[in-house]
Amino acid sequence: MPVRLQVNGERIEREVLVRQHLVDFLREDLGLTGSHLGCEHGVCGACSVLVDGELVRGCLMLAVQAQGKQVQTIEALSDSGELAILQQAFLEHNAMQCGFCTPGMLLTARALMQEVHAPSRERIREYISGNYCRCTGYQAIVDAIETAIKRRHALEALHALGQQKVSNTGEPEGASV
Repeated sequence: MPVRLQVNGERIEREVLVRQHLVDFLREDLGLTGSHLGCEHGVCGACSVLVDGELVRGCLMLAVQAQGKQVQTIEALSDSGELAILQQAFLEHNAMQCGFCTPGMLLTARALMQEVHAPSRERIREYISGNYCRCTGYQAIVDAIETAIKRRHALEALHALGQQKVSNTGEPEGASV
């Protein structure tokens, strides 16, 4: 069946099997392997992608359901620098040990940061509860997300003051990280 969509800003027209999942299409047909296959039942979060800006499980959505939609994967968001504050915080807090859950965690954290301005630690835990991580015990991930949120607030405050340019990691330009 033909499908037309945008993936990471690129227009795609392909023939897909009617029953092919979006994550399989992204990985196998387009070579975008950042979204992982974990449970294939929508409970682990490893296959998370954005469809028209909404966080979805790629294993629960068929490729044909993405017809006419804009899909963003971890590759596009990472390359754009949009996730830099989160990525830096994950590195600093050792919140990505094996890395399998990291793309889904980053996309989920990004969605939280866009939805809630100042979430509590409990709200962070609740928001990421749909993502499995077997390595970190979640504490480092919660710490990293909390750090990224604080940096984002500092970045917003500096921009509001208009006094200092800030890098995409949330640090003042010229400062060492």
